[in-house]
This record gives sequence, structure tokens and C-alpha cells, in this order.
Amino acid sequence: QVQLVESGGGLVQAGGSLRLSCAASGRTFSLYTMGWFRQAPGKEREFVAAISWSGGSTYYADSVKGRFTISRDSSKSTAYLKMNSLAFEDTAIYYCAADGGFRVGPRTPREYDYWGQGTQVTVSS
Repeated sequence: QVQLVESGGGLVQAGGSLRLSCAASGRTFSLYTMGWFRQAPGKEREFVAAISWSGGSTYYADSVKGRFTISRDSSKSTAYLKMNSLAFEDTAIYYCAADGGFRVGPRTPREYDYWGQGTQVTVSS
């Protein structure tokens, strides 16, 4: 079992930045690919970014490429999502997830085994 707890969400003006954190506990953090998803009201949960278990590979949705950066710190068992140039369309609940299947760049929710409770990000226009 892996427990994931997100933090760092909040209210920010358009053009601003936030950094989300996802603290993991339980089984060995370094064995898991970590991903970030988001879900806006009335919409399906969508892929945002993922980082391989080694941290050597990262993957992004086209909508956030160049603005968001995913990273991980195994010494702290924490994954991060730095979000720059935020836009109103980025408003959503952001979830982190862990995939223990050593998949390459998993982009669908069903590929992930564990989920956090989510953190709200609201961008005012």
C-alpha cells in the first residue's frame, strides 16, 4: 500500500505560479512512476504529467508542456508539480497518483494503482 497526500493548492491570479507537492508513505517510493492528473467540474479526469521511477523520463500533456514541470525527490518520498503561467483553464482539483507497474509514461487513470485525495487549484482571470 502507498498513501499519497497532496498539498500546495490554492487561489492564484492568471499568470502566476504554484508548486504542488505529493508526499508518499508506505512502500518504497522509488519503485513507483508518479503522475499528476486534474479534474475540472463536469469534466473527466485528465492526465497532466508523469515522471518515471528513476526520475530520468518525464511526460506532459500538450496543454501544459512548457509551463509545468514534474520532479521527484526520493530522499523525501515526494513528487512535485511546478506550475507557471497559470491560466483560468488550469482551474481544477489536482491529484497525484502512483503506478507500480513500471509502465512507460502512463497517461490514463486506470494505469495507476494509488491516488491522493486531491488539492484544489483555482486561477482567477
